[in-house]
Amino acid sequence: MNDRGTEHSTGHGGGRRVPGIVVLAVLLVPTLVFLLGPGPARAELVLMTDGGVLKVASFERLAGGERIRLELPEGGALVLPMLRIERILDDEIVRTDPEADTPPAPPAFRLRFADEQAVPEVPYGELIFETARRHGLNPALVAAVASAESAFRDRAISHKGAQGLMQLMPATAERFGLRGDEVFEPARNLDAGSRYLSWLIDRFDGDLPRVLAGYNAGEGTVDRYRGVPPYRETRNYIKRIFARLGLGAWEDDSKS
Repeated sequence: MNDRGTEHSTGHGGGRRVPGIVVLAVLLVPTLVFLLGPGPARAELVLMTDGGVLKVASFERLAGGERIRLELPEGGALVLPMLRIERILDDEIVRTDPEADTPPAPPAFRLRFADEQAVPEVPYGELIFETARRHGLNPALVAAVASAESAFRDRAISHKGAQGLMQLMPATAERFGLRGDEVFEPARNLDAGSRYLSWLIDRFDGDLPRVLAGYNAGEGTVDRYRGVPPYRETRNYIKRIFARLGLGAWEDDSKS
């Protein structure tokens, strides 16, 4: 993904603009959750590549997967190219303590590559290791993200349009140089997703929760909230990655 304030600067695509709606909707905060599997799709916030945000009642990817139909809450619908969509998310906010917006620091975990790190014992382990080493990443981190995103299914397509091992939205794939079916090539998909992870590590000074929140919800959202956003989907995503990395439970300071 999920810059997610301006993340996909190259992925505007065609289609008509949405003037009044975007102006009203820009007050909303963009995040993203990648969900795998077929079936009816429903979400509430759609982040555009130009920074606009639409609140929608539901959405449907059209035949071929290159366009999406957005049903508006007040009635009517828009049909837009997928390349204009940066992120799609469920608008579900958890209650948080306003005095404790910053989650606790995670246990020590080396995000960057080190010689002692081993090849992950997962599908595509050798490819993940070589890709991670090339981009200076801990292979365990890349493997954990690929596992959470696609369960290592190179042809996975979420009902929100994310694709491949690292579940890249079309605009994200284009941002990192992928075209068409290249997104389903494991080596290319892993390379693009790893480049994005590396960029996020630099952007957020190696803060793992924020890096993962950026990958899931967009760095623009993390910037806006000055930390992990209060979206249940994003916080659960971080917890899943922490579990896969053996870092124990991540406390998100949300209140039930």
